[in-house]
Amino acid sequence: MSVTAKNLILDLLLAAGSDHRPVRHLLAAATLFGIPANNLRVALARLSADGMIESVGRGIYQLSANANELAADVATWRSASQRVRPWQGGHIAVHCGALGRSDRVALRHRDRALQMVGLRELERGLFVRPDNLQGGIDTVRKRLHTLGLEREACVFIATGFDQEREARIPQLWHSHELNEAYSHIQAQLSQWTARAKQLPIEDAARESYLLGRKAIRQVVFDPLLPTPLVDIQSRQRFMDAVQAFDQLGHSIWRQFHAQVDAPAPIVGRAASASLPH
Repeated sequence: MSVTAKNLILDLLLAAGSDHRPVRHLLAAATLFGIPANNLRVALARLSADGMIESVGRGIYQLSANANELAADVATWRSASQRVRPWQGGHIAVHCGALGRSDRVALRHRDRALQMVGLRELERGLFVRPDNLQGGIDTVRKRLHTLGLEREACVFIATGFDQEREARIPQLWHSHELNEAYSHIQAQLSQWTARAKQLPIEDAARESYLLGRKAIRQVVFDPLLPTPLVDIQSRQRFMDAVQAFDQLGHSIWRQFHAQVDAPAPIVGRAASASLPH
């Protein structure tokens, strides 16, 4: 997945939480990925115009109130494993058949909400997932609305599917690929961490961002399926590894920002005086 100026800005502001970021940090980060300074400034202007970010001082930005609801949900990835409960066999269902498909923005938000809650399309307009999420249907409905699903959508508990549909439902998710991703990404995180101290801070910042972004995205969009659909022990080990890697990544980026903020070396007589003759 390529790094764009827009995604880099949003990711860094999201990582900052309730804090903010000066433009010099964003520009320094852009250089790590070969993003021209002008591209970054154009992205800042567009994100400001779209109401996604806001200026809180000269050359200082943070996520806007409009973006914070989605950002707050994404930030809960660290406690994703706490959102599940034992599965009793029922399903959460969302019927979108009566919703329009001409509004591209609404459609994009709808698809994002359904994906982030792990719902998959069983039949045209009917999306389902195992009913194993904490808080039950009311909590799921509220989260779907926060993530962008229209309130006109019908969100309900579904049971008693016929035998043919009951057999098709587990096939909506690629369980084998999920299990492979848990072990594969966990191994990548471990291998990279073992050599992180040998890297220049610029390389460490760039590589930790790319690998961390991949791992966190896997968590954010994980459907949180129950046993027997996935190996939940493997998923938990993976999520624990991502949390540890995230802490390391924050430490690396703090060092990188400190280097950006450090005063430039003095060049002139005072520096020359210390040189050997």
